[in-house]
Amino acid sequence: MNAEIISTEAGAPLSEIGAEDDLESEVRTVVVSVQWHGLRLDKCLAQSIPEFSRAYLQQLVAQGDVADSSGVLCKSSAKVRAGEHISVHLRPTPQAQSFKAEAIALDVVYEDEHLMVINKSAGVVVHPAAGNWTGTILNGLLMHHAGAADLPRAGIVHRLDKDTSGLMMVGKTRAAVDSLTRQIASRSVNRYYLALAERAWKRSSTLETVDQPVGRDPVNRVRMAVLRREHGGGKPAKTVIKLLDQGTQVCLVACKLFTGRTHQIRVHLSWLGHPIVGDVVYGGHATDIMIRQALHATRLDFVHPVSAEPLSFTADLPSDMQQALVQSGLHYNQGTIGPSLFGSLSG
Repeated sequence: MNAEIISTEAGAPLSEIGAEDDLESEVRTVVVSVQWHGLRLDKCLAQSIPEFSRAYLQQLVAQGDVADSSGVLCKSSAKVRAGEHISVHLRPTPQAQSFKAEAIALDVVYEDEHLMVINKSAGVVVHPAAGNWTGTILNGLLMHHAGAADLPRAGIVHRLDKDTSGLMMVGKTRAAVDSLTRQIASRSVNRYYLALAERAWKRSSTLETVDQPVGRDPVNRVRMAVLRREHGGGKPAKTVIKLLDQGTQVCLVACKLFTGRTHQIRVHLSWLGHPIVGDVVYGGHATDIMIRQALHATRLDFVHPVSAEPLSFTADLPSDMQQALVQSGLHYNQGTIGPSLFGSLSG
């Protein structure tokens, strides 16, 4: 063995590790053998503590969490010496901390022992991911009820983009999660959105069906795009769009999802030539009021996973979209958003 771990101290008290540190942090001491004399510090640590990536260990070095008898070691390129005792303060990675309960405010529209319906605010991430490891809906669900910890994704069965507001359903038991997931897969969940899009409506009909595959943009990998079938890579995606009102520069549309691809409505509206106001990723432009995409999940219809009772929930537009409508001189009736608006369309 080239580098030997001779001690491990887990769960050091706050008085020793600092109030801002996590109680699950751990201190390890590594002794460098003769064979590793002159090796880079980060490489030595990566070999000695293989459960953490070299990049993460380099981060610990930069943060001052690695030291020897002479003091803090601040350079990953520093050469280690045989017989040297190196102490490493291992803090939980962002990924490790992401699945922890947090006191996140959840706007609960409906709740029983089997499921919840949440009205998500714009700017809130649903599931931890790179750049957003904490402060998510998932973290809030883990705090909200104990059973969430035993469920896949804490019961989340579908997601909304960070800057999309509106309704989400969440299972609270495994049976409910499985039932809701099956309903989504069979396209028996009706999901309706409101979007404020750029330009006056230029289609010949006020009801437009977009049945175009969506996949990763081959040129810009951070975006999705409509991909021609002969190019492959896209998954079937269908959105039905109904014009509700329009002005000279914007239009208000209701959208019904038949599939749930990443960024589907945003991509399909952009493909139609009507990018969503504020959606700079897909050709929209931010305004003084709408600095995020003007997209809101306004209605959810599904069947209760246990009682089989038909359920329907609505959420009116958040204040920024309401202000944008007023500024644009557009109107709509929330009560008209539903199946009757789209006729007898099927998936």
